[in-house]
Amino acid sequence: MRLVLALSLVLAVLGPVAAPASAVVPGGFDPAKVDAFVTGYLDRHGLPGAAVAVVRDGEIVHEAGYGEDSGGGRLTEYTRLRIGSVSKSFTAFAVLRLVDEGRVALDAPVKRYLPDFAPSDAITVRHLLSHTSGLPNPAIVGPARSLAEGADRVGGWSLSTKPGTSYTYSNANYWLAARIVEQVSGQNFNAYLADEIFAPLGMNDTVNTTTTHDPVSGLTQGHVTAYGGALSVPEAEAMNSGSGGMVSTSHDMAAWLATQQRAGLGPDGRRLLSAKLIRDSHTPQPGAGRAGLGWRRSGAGIVPERISHSGVVSGFNAQQDLVPGSGYGVVVLLNSFTPSAEQAYAISSGIIDVTEGRAPDPGTPTATLIDLFLGALTLVGLALGILGLRRAPRWATRRADRPAWRFALRLLPQLIAPAAAVFLFLVVPELQSNSYTPADVYRLFPALTTLLTALAISGACLTAARVTARVRPTASRTPHSAMADSASIDSSISLGESKELPRP
Repeated sequence: MRLVLALSLVLAVLGPVAAPASAVVPGGFDPAKVDAFVTGYLDRHGLPGAAVAVVRDGEIVHEAGYGEDSGGGRLTEYTRLRIGSVSKSFTAFAVLRLVDEGRVALDAPVKRYLPDFAPSDAITVRHLLSHTSGLPNPAIVGPARSLAEGADRVGGWSLSTKPGTSYTYSNANYWLAARIVEQVSGQNFNAYLADEIFAPLGMNDTVNTTTTHDPVSGLTQGHVTAYGGALSVPEAEAMNSGSGGMVSTSHDMAAWLATQQRAGLGPDGRRLLSAKLIRDSHTPQPGAGRAGLGWRRSGAGIVPERISHSGVVSGFNAQQDLVPGSGYGVVVLLNSFTPSAEQAYAISSGIIDVTEGRAPDPGTPTATLIDLFLGALTLVGLALGILGLRRAPRWATRRADRPAWRFALRLLPQLIAPAAAVFLFLVVPELQSNSYTPADVYRLFPALTTLLTALAISGACLTAARVTARVRPTASRTPHSAMADSASIDSSISLGESKELPRP
């Protein structure tokens, strides 16, 4: 008893002792369970690495890295990774800072700040940030090397909906929003983010890039998953400043989420944005469904409710979630992109389960199963192609008496895959002089594009073999038919000779 009292007295004098990273923190959250879940998830789904952080009520309670980067180095919470469209939350924050200062009005027309903006005078700054401008989101756009060039690309676009009436996600909204920041502040957008957001939050390893080919120290290539593994891939060139150009770490992103939870207060107590504008950014906007200003509320049936934004770019996937009901926030950064699944969202959901006291489920590796199924179809397609090549002479012989146009019609089905491959790999990279290469297109979904490539090769070879067999029928005759013809000729000669024998 005396020992207990003595220990209590010592602890009272020394004050509270910080819990180690692996210890259970107040509220029952166990970081070790996060580590076990994330490690198991990466193994099950064939992902190379992840960096995560968990915050609660404005304080970091866990951060860690798992797996490796493309160079074989260990991923940590300080590893730089692309965050894709999670960047939009920062762009909205930058615009709202100017709103807070009275330099931008949310409901003012975009044309007030960008006089050359042409699509519609009715589009407001709020419309841009809530994706209700009506601007489309084309998959293919012309190249740009600056925000000014990126904004100029939008000039000739037609609206898909009336401004302010419905939600239509478009990266163009955030190119324009970032351009407004440049025009109003007089600073380059990258510099504005660095001075007004990253530095005050202590986000020392975070930068914004104008294009994906801008050099970033410490940033290694990402990956694309295929058949249960991951392939290291270079990034496709694109101007995505404002909409998806940021490179960050899970440690830095934890500071960002903590500021959101502190209603705009930085780590030193400095107010970076008013509490009202923070709330507004998290609140669904008129005509925007569940979308706020750079954030989006979870849908019905998602428990607990979340305020989120995800990001996907070639080679990377990111997810940030705020859980207002529990005070937790989670960020997940992956150095891989899975074409058929949002893996960062699934991992974040599992970590949220841990914060809620539930057992996280690593789930079925659905994306791997899809890839393996596509791989099986690829093998079947190649096998049928080889079989068709062997039977091409016989196939052509059976149709030798048909007119050329009917023969050509029978060839059309096997030309579908070659035509699709030509369009995807050769035509698409040339549309609007965009920066994509055939290799970039292939890496969008390797299992699917491999299937298309295999079917295209099989179809082209089979078509060539059947046409050749029809044009040069003697080349396709079998030894058996040649022997039969020779025997027939010999019989005819013998019969002819016998007819000319003198009568007795």
